[in-house]
Amino acid sequence: MSKLLEVIQGRKSFRTYDGIMLREEHWRDLEEYVKEVKNPFDIPVEFVFLDAKENGLSSPVLSGEQLYVAGKVEKRPYADVAYGYSFEKMVIHAWKLGIGTVWIGGTMKRETFEAAAKVQEWEMMPCVSPLGYPAKKKSVKESVMRKGIGADNRMTGDKLFFAEAWGQPLTADDEMAEILEMVRWAPSAVNKQPWRLILKDGVYHFYEKKDKGYISDATGDLQKIDVGIALCHFMMGLEDKGKQGDVEIQDPGIQIPGDAEYICSVRI
Repeated sequence: MSKLLEVIQGRKSFRTYDGIMLREEHWRDLEEYVKEVKNPFDIPVEFVFLDAKENGLSSPVLSGEQLYVAGKVEKRPYADVAYGYSFEKMVIHAWKLGIGTVWIGGTMKRETFEAAAKVQEWEMMPCVSPLGYPAKKKSVKESVMRKGIGADNRMTGDKLFFAEAWGQPLTADDEMAEILEMVRWAPSAVNKQPWRLILKDGVYHFYEKKDKGYISDATGDLQKIDVGIALCHFMMGLEDKGKQGDVEIQDPGIQIPGDAEYICSVRI
């Protein structure tokens, strides 16, 4: 197992923190890191660090958090996918430093967070995350939430990764199988795992398998954000294996269900 896969599988969503402000060296490390975060769609995502007490920020599903990070992006096509990609790169880097996070899109007083992050009319702030050191023991509320959404479970690969046609399970070689495992373990809203990949003619095509209730003016399409997270894991996996992948938007015209939408493709 590669170190990257260990990091991805080891990273969890944390909602209970130890109440200690992030150490200055970790805060500065993250600030420098997010300045360089890019995504394949060349859509800038701006990260804003917010002191919880100074800005009166909280969430009913969290405890002990002292610092938040918000991400802002211009409202435009593919902004949701780009946002998921860039924000997840920050999340993975934070976990490498031992910093806990959790994607928060709805369980917060949105107007207070948007005011603190100075969100403009032409921008959206789909999600925020606390940044802190996980408490040694989860709160009862967190334990119940994780159990309720099956946070430690994932769909099997035969339901997510297909060969040539939708629904036809993909058998990958060892290297690609590990990369797909990184994709399989990507986090998603309520653990819905809405991404589907089809390998056809050597190109991996990414799709969104839609559920109702995940689109709003404030957040964009949360499940497109989830596809962006999955794409981030895929591209990081390729880089980890020394492979080059080029993201392109060219619908291959594969027959898909009515509740699915083509997003992008990766040519290796």
